[in-house]
Amino acid sequence: MSRTAEAPAPASRDRTPEQLRPVPMAEAVGYPSLDCASERLPERGLVLKHDRLFMLADPHGSIAPAGVCSLGLFQDDTRILSHYDLVVHGGPPDLLSAQVPSAYCAQVDLAVGNLAFGGDPWDPRNVIHIRRELALEDRLAERLTLTGYLGAPADYWVELQLGCDFADIFEVRGWRREARGQYFAPRPSGDTLVFAYRGRDGRLVRTLVRFGRPPDRLTERTARWNVRLEPDRPVALEWDVSADDGGERILVSFCRLDECRARLDRAYRAWHDGNSRWESDVADFDSLIHRAADDLRALYIEIEGDAVISAGIPWYSTVFGRDSIITSLQTLPLQPRIAIDTLRYLARHQGRREDPYTEEQPGKILHELRRGEMARSGEIPHVPYYGSIDATPLWLILLHETWRWTGDTDLVRGLMPNAERALEWIARYGDQDGDGFVEYARTSAKGLVNQGWKDSGDGVPFPDGRLPEPPIALVEVQGYVYDAKLRMAELYRHLGQSDRAAALRKEASELRSRIRSAYWMEKLGMFALALDGAKRPIPTATTNAGHLLWSRVSTPEMARRLSARFLEPDFFSGWGVRTLSASHTVFNPMSYHNGSVWPHDNAILVLGMALNGHARAALPIVHALYEAGVHTNYQRLPELYCGMTRQRGTSPVNYPVSCSPQAWASGSLFMLLQAMLGIYAEAPAHILHIRDPILPDFLSDLTVTGLAIGRSRVALQFRRHGTRTLANLLGIEGDPLQVRLELT
Repeated sequence: MSRTAEAPAPASRDRTPEQLRPVPMAEAVGYPSLDCASERLPERGLVLKHDRLFMLADPHGSIAPAGVCSLGLFQDDTRILSHYDLVVHGGPPDLLSAQVPSAYCAQVDLAVGNLAFGGDPWDPRNVIHIRRELALEDRLAERLTLTGYLGAPADYWVELQLGCDFADIFEVRGWRREARGQYFAPRPSGDTLVFAYRGRDGRLVRTLVRFGRPPDRLTERTARWNVRLEPDRPVALEWDVSADDGGERILVSFCRLDECRARLDRAYRAWHDGNSRWESDVADFDSLIHRAADDLRALYIEIEGDAVISAGIPWYSTVFGRDSIITSLQTLPLQPRIAIDTLRYLARHQGRREDPYTEEQPGKILHELRRGEMARSGEIPHVPYYGSIDATPLWLILLHETWRWTGDTDLVRGLMPNAERALEWIARYGDQDGDGFVEYARTSAKGLVNQGWKDSGDGVPFPDGRLPEPPIALVEVQGYVYDAKLRMAELYRHLGQSDRAAALRKEASELRSRIRSAYWMEKLGMFALALDGAKRPIPTATTNAGHLLWSRVSTPEMARRLSARFLEPDFFSGWGVRTLSASHTVFNPMSYHNGSVWPHDNAILVLGMALNGHARAALPIVHALYEAGVHTNYQRLPELYCGMTRQRGTSPVNYPVSCSPQAWASGSLFMLLQAMLGIYAEAPAHILHIRDPILPDFLSDLTVTGLAIGRSRVALQFRRHGTRTLANLLGIEGDPLQVRLELT
């Protein structure tokens, strides 16, 4: 039997309650089918996120029309609300404003004009104000407040329209399924409305809508209240939406908005209090930093008792090995907890066996974990899926870098068995043909064709757009492996295993020489993108080559040329460095990987330039990313944006399905700060290095407090005077620490 045909039998706890009545999908949800392949996210829609829940709504705070695939309330890769629309006195209210003050809450202000009450068409005015306040905790909680300004009492009605299709996130992204599970008729009862669905894996999932004030009329898809509005006397209605995943009853009780929001406020205050604090003389920059830290907290998820950072909203609200690792590396200056949680979570799910369908192999670090119906029933291999060529060496890099920041040798000792298995995977499985390079070729028909960070189907092209035959050896992956071996050599030396350390250093040195020889293309002025299955270099100029600056593979002359190359017009758009040179035929500024601008990719380039002594050359990139952030919605760097050349008075061109918030986009700001300020931790030796600090031209003053180096907390101030930046030590708390200012 094929893996795709397998589906577990229904568990006894998932038996159908007697009161649920099976019905066709159209009867259960009010529309006949799902067809999402052509949909795009709405402009300026609302995005809310906390733990396992996220919500995509239109600017009115609604999910409408019913079944629109770009919107919904989601939990564990399942859409638990697919219709959520407010109708007032027979029609939609007018939008005044929509705000998202924090990642977990929103405020939408609406109005109803006097024409709805027989007013003067020659003198229209707004006479009823409606405020929607939404918050996500372990449920969606909403309060609707209506205030009348007619000057006289008015009888009014409000209707909430509801529906739930329990679509898998892959369906919402456009995946066409051959079959779905069993729907049940929605069940209204007093102050509750229950939707239910049994998936093809046998699991029963239900969504409960509970009303603080029982509706005057409740049907299978609507809740209506009759309201009498007295002048200047607000009327409030509240409800919440929650879901279970197979239990016979939904355990949560009704929660008023203020109660949910108060708990969320406390949780986020505690998060910010545990982070380092970055404050400058520019309010917009401080807003970017605060929003990024807030989003990182929102992107945390808890899976079966384990906390770990997820990738992004809407499509990647789950664990991704590569994304979680790079986010962890970026945010060590903010909060080492992210890295520690990521290391432990990925170690617990490290590959143990060979499975061609999921591409699992012993020692391999996972690519992506999904928890929806399609994963549980075997329709997709994400249980988890291991099709990532770079997550394993990146995990080793993170282990060492976390040790450099925390000095936690116990953490290292506890994870060394996992590190050994990761090194074994690199040697045994990563190098498929024994040539010393790590390459990939998918084994799963439903797996990824490309398995580096540019993992779209056309993400690894020749300059003319032709696609290479596998196995493919990406250039940046070889740099990661080189870096991982050097770092692991230091950890083995620290743990007293000098022979193992020496062997790894020798392997790393040989690999660096082979990378320079096989990939450097003098005419191109940079490293080739990859080697194809015939070991021919792919002479495409891409930012992949710049990752070798971060890995420190290049010679000083190569580093100088690379650093200058990324500021040339074919790469630098004015909003950042494009993923691929505009001089190539395959270039497309609206593509996902062949000409767009990715903040995390740019941050790695900037750190690599700084590590090679070219931080000042990277200043235009830092300035561009800052301005891109303040020009985007909610002052938040998105996953990516289009690579059109910047024009005077314009903003970055949005990519149509860019995730926002996205963990490694939020984390990019902290990697940029580390690079510009020259902050390098050496916690095992109780040393903090500050190397050649530079403040970009839009900042004159920056103070960081609570910077965690081992068990020390450091406060530093940086001030720019013309082209010179001075660093001052303001204080140290905790263990003694040497702070070394190193100028070249």
